[in-house]
Amino acid sequence: MTEQLSTAEENYIKSIYHLQQAESIVSTNEVAARLNTKAASVTDMLKRLNNKHVINYEKYKGVSLSVEGEKIAIDIIRKHRLWEYFLVEKLQFKWDEVHEIAEELEHITSKQLIERLDNFLGYPKFDPHGDPIPDSKGHIQFQEQISLIDLTIDQPATVSAVVGSQSSELLELLTHKNIGIGTRIVVKRKFSFDNSLEIETNDNSKFTISKELAMALFVK
Repeated sequence: MTEQLSTAEENYIKSIYHLQQAESIVSTNEVAARLNTKAASVTDMLKRLNNKHVINYEKYKGVSLSVEGEKIAIDIIRKHRLWEYFLVEKLQFKWDEVHEIAEELEHITSKQLIERLDNFLGYPKFDPHGDPIPDSKGHIQFQEQISLIDLTIDQPATVSAVVGSQSSELLELLTHKNIGIGTRIVVKRKFSFDNSLEIETNDNSKFTISKELAMALFVK
């Protein structure tokens, strides 16, 4: 049984989990960059987490989560995404307002509260940004989807997820353009000059979006 972890320790575990989606072994510098902290501070924390057996850390080689560490990370992510769903669906927060609040709520330790929250919400599979919500056993249901940038011209699709940073600025821009999860999109034209796209949405509105914005959207 892993001893109680601090908020800072949980944030490290969650960050390593996200970094490991790109590569199995993560460097100290990558962790430092993600958490916006100094490499020396990261090294101290990694030694502490290694002693708690939630990560595997070797100096100069990098870090990865242990089996126990991965379970903890998925549990934190589950809580975060359930709280985001609750805030948007039940308290009418905008999808660009919930991340920081969920960052605080994800550290609540009561399993009974989280299971009752999941039941109250009807066991949602995806959060307001389209990210999968792990179930109580840590299982994650992924959906088949592609980047909007790769969508064939005139092929109808539905926005299924916002990927990448999901910054408030990005979500605010999507809201301004009336693009959200479930929005129907058709790519009408691709411009070779800057790889921007002309798209058509539900209400037959046509407008151009940048390559960067298109790459942040996944559709199915």
